Amino acid sequence: MKLKTKLTLFNALSKLVIVTIFVMLLPALIKNINQNYTDNKLRKQKDKLLRIIKIQGIKNYSDASYYTPLKEDYVSIGVDSSTEVLDTIKNEKRLIQGDTIEYRILSHNFNAESKKYLMEIAISVDAITETTRPLQNIAFQVLLGMILLTIMADQFYSTYVLRPLGLIIKTKLIGHKFPNFGSYDKVKTSTSDFEYLDISIYKMIETIESTFQKEREFISNASHELMTPISILQSKIENMFEQEDIADELKTRLLEMQKILNRLKSITKTLLLISQIENEQFLKEDNIPLAELIQEVYDEISIRLQDKNISFETAIPADWQLVKVNKFLLFNLFFNLINNAIKYNKENGEINVVGLYQNDIFSVSINDTGIGIGAEQLPFIFNRFKKFRQSLTQDSFGLGLPIVKSIAEFHKMKIEVSSEKNMGSSFKLIFPAGLVKVG
Repeated sequence: MKLKTKLTLFNALSKLVIVTIFVMLLPALIKNINQNYTDNKLRKQKDKLLRIIKIQGIKNYSDASYYTPLKEDYVSIGVDSSTEVLDTIKNEKRLIQGDTIEYRILSHNFNAESKKYLMEIAISVDAITETTRPLQNIAFQVLLGMILLTIMADQFYSTYVLRPLGLIIKTKLIGHKFPNFGSYDKVKTSTSDFEYLDISIYKMIETIESTFQKEREFISNASHELMTPISILQSKIENMFEQEDIADELKTRLLEMQKILNRLKSITKTLLLISQIENEQFLKEDNIPLAELIQEVYDEISIRLQDKNISFETAIPADWQLVKVNKFLLFNLFFNLINNAIKYNKENGEINVVGLYQNDIFSVSINDTGIGIGAEQLPFIFNRFKKFRQSLTQDSFGLGLPIVKSIAEFHKMKIEVSSEKNMGSSFKLIFPAGLVKVG
């Protein structure tokens, strides 16, 4: 999950929790607000009525009660015989014209014209609660709107703040072919953390690229330098074979030395080839029919098929044309894959080379009925000099598949491998768009 998605999800969930808590507390809050508003209203009415009585006198209001037609509120003033001082607001029930109604009542006694009077100003509880539900709905709608606005604002701000991070990932990591990263372009950002991340990644990449370049140069130089002494040694051994008085024991040792030199020469040539491929020292200017290329590989390798009585079948469309490729390298690629399919196959086994066009993608699969590759070994088969138990009995240097991988990457091809122990293996080459044309 992307960081921006996580931040947005966290913001949304945190606000959902806030909304849930608010909704649970909303009835009590609205009730409290409504009650305080009602109490303040009653006090204002009390003060207003006392001012009127002070101006007009108590005679017009003494022993009188005033009700609205719906009995939602009332005002009463009467003589008070009690000695206590009252100035309270509480809920009480009153019998009004045969109906028992609960009111929020302000009770206040006062003195006027040498007498003590009790004033009651009341609003029915039903009238108060009628406004509670609309207030709750309005409050919930306002809160929901604010939450949605803040989520949108968080999404916009997260996108804005994290944009430099996305650019760093896209331009510094995903957008480059490892280990060739090209020149450094600073990502514009006002966030110091991202600036530090950008420059740190660049320095790390620069170190990796430098290390890989040194390794490539070493392999290339070492391969070149080794070829000369190897050739000299081979020449001297061949000259010694021409001597007539050479002993049989010495001949045996010379043959062993020549065999070792041949292996060393083969390894050196292979390392040099890999180095040249990775340094992109080959041109891609050849246009060749794929079926013709497979046939050339078969012609060169057919004697090995006969040795193990292995059947070889191809199903490559004749009109598939490889465009802008290096024929020499692709020949090596298919030769190595088919040679491995022979080397690790069983007597009377089978090898199938099948071309497939599906979902606008061209691919070729090399399938065999050999000894297979264990699941634990599959992730390492393209590592250089990695030899598994089944290859120890073969004349193998552990460089065949690394060459295949280097050639495939040079042509921007993908390789998918599936294998089952004692059942066989399948190497699927997926061609990039434009590498294969029909007709």
